[in-house]
Amino acid sequence: MGKRKAGSEMAPPSKTKMDIDQQDESDSDDTASLLNVDFEYFDPQPAIDFHGLKTLLRQLLDIDAQLFDLSALADLILSQPTLGSTVKCDGNESDPYAFLTVLNLRQHLEIPVAKDLTRYLVSKAGSMEGVKGLKDLLDEGSGAQVGLVLTERFINMPHATVPPMYNMLQEEIRWAIDDGEPYSFTHYLVVSKTYREVVSQLDMEVEDGQMAPPPKKAKAKKGTGGAAAEEEVFYFHPEDEVLQKHAVGFGGYDYTKQSDEGASDSKRAFQDVGVKPQGHMMLIEAKQFEDAVKAVGKYLGTGE
Repeated sequence: MGKRKAGSEMAPPSKTKMDIDQQDESDSDDTASLLNVDFEYFDPQPAIDFHGLKTLLRQLLDIDAQLFDLSALADLILSQPTLGSTVKCDGNESDPYAFLTVLNLRQHLEIPVAKDLTRYLVSKAGSMEGVKGLKDLLDEGSGAQVGLVLTERFINMPHATVPPMYNMLQEEIRWAIDDGEPYSFTHYLVVSKTYREVVSQLDMEVEDGQMAPPPKKAKAKKGTGGAAAEEEVFYFHPEDEVLQKHAVGFGGYDYTKQSDEGASDSKRAFQDVGVKPQGHMMLIEAKQFEDAVKAVGKYLGTGE
């Protein structure tokens, strides 16, 4: 699936056309209208996408984004403009609404922001079954090549924009390998986010000087990585639930930085609960990655 290449005369960018239901609040008959939107896929472009990528990286890394030099990370992503995609709907000159890319952790290990991010992920992976071997994979003598997959999108982006990005990434990796570039990965490490529902502080009303008792919680479910989770885990990215079925290990982790009191309420997804985001990672062997991408396409309804 071709994309417009920066500075060249190639085929126009690929498009995904979405019919998005829009409810007209003024319509008493509760009828829905359709908004036709074309989403275009572009290569990351240094002259255009820097600020948009920083915004999406800040969203992806959540409160721990302040631990990293996001400007340097955005520059690193933009330094490989023929690998990865951005999604836009207002033309090439607009900010991206979504992006996906992969970084070779071994190749960039001496770059400070890559070193900081690698150290961070290794520390978080230490307690996860199946992922705690990440440190050994990144050891100089291991021979493994780990590709760090970074992807994020605005919350209202249609999920069907995701499979084309993964399909194009696989194609671009094949082209890069044919050109002798260092993208022959043995593993992919996908970094993402999940969340748990927590008791809302706004609903803990004070009665006669006493806090109201919290509402009863649903029965806990089994968590990721073979461990028991205290609460049910929900996915910001629905494709993560599919990808982790093909992973050798996956799991969630608490952020290093602590949120301010009331932060969960500021991210309320439902009327009666707050939302507590958590980091999430999945380690997928390269031989399973193609099947994982196909499964994502099937799950999200693209038919690929």
